[in-house]
Amino acid sequence: MGVTKRADAQRNIAAILAAATECLSRNPAASTSEIAKEAGVGRVTLYGHFPSRAELVDAVFVHAIEVGEQSLSQVGLTGDPREALARLVESSWHLVDRYAALLVAALDTLPPGRVRELHADPMARVEKLLERGRSEGVFRSDLPVSWLVSVMHNVMHGAAGEIQAGRLSSGEAAGYITATLLAAFTPPGERVT
Repeated sequence: MGVTKRADAQRNIAAILAAATECLSRNPAASTSEIAKEAGVGRVTLYGHFPSRAELVDAVFVHAIEVGEQSLSQVGLTGDPREALARLVESSWHLVDRYAALLVAALDTLPPGRVRELHADPMARVEKLLERGRSEGVFRSDLPVSWLVSVMHNVMHGAAGEIQAGRLSSGEAAGYITATLLAAFTPPGERVT
């Protein structure tokens, strides 16, 4: 009985997370009632696993970050740091674009700093690339790496906002982001390539 109950609970959790991902991707303000209905469970069951909407949004965002990390870990960051940055932006952008509405839900729901905290692993990857680029003289060293990582984070999320506002297409975003970051990261006085 206990094993069956645990298996049922795991199925319910998986269904709730999948439904929440789907619902929040369509509408960042989706209610727990909508999510429970989509998952095929009652609200009592949903709240039994996720006592608040914020905890559910957090769990969905954590899952999205984990999926993203699996994808980003495959991006080659060797060779010219500028080309590696372009590859990383392209891959990262696909994730940001895919999960843009979840990001809106997370920013609206989670405590300040939580979204940034959850981005720690992707940001560490960027930090490592920027440090290598600095040591090779192709990225600026007059500003802290933490600031440059923050610039990338904000430009990516700004592009998602521009798409939602209808001022940028998803297909244009990676190129715009890369061009903006290369201009921002190139040492002062050097030509942007």
